[in-house]
Amino acid sequence: MTERNLATAEEVAEFLRTTTAKLANDRYRGIGPKFIKPSPRRVLYRWEDVYAYVEVNTMQRTDDRPGAA
Repeated sequence: MTERNLATAEEVAEFLRTTTAKLANDRYRGIGPKFIKPSPRRVLYRWEDVYAYVEVNTMQRTDDRPGAA
């Protein structure tokens, strides 16, 4: 795995058009993209996990359940 395959919380927040605080809350609740915690104060994401998270949460109708497709 190369450094290019990893993203910071700031990069993922920008990609998902959200905030780093929302990502932190999602990590706490266990509902966001999978993440890597190489040290107590550092969080990284694999881009493949971010893309998988987007895919699972892609819906065609407003009453669809995430991951139901």
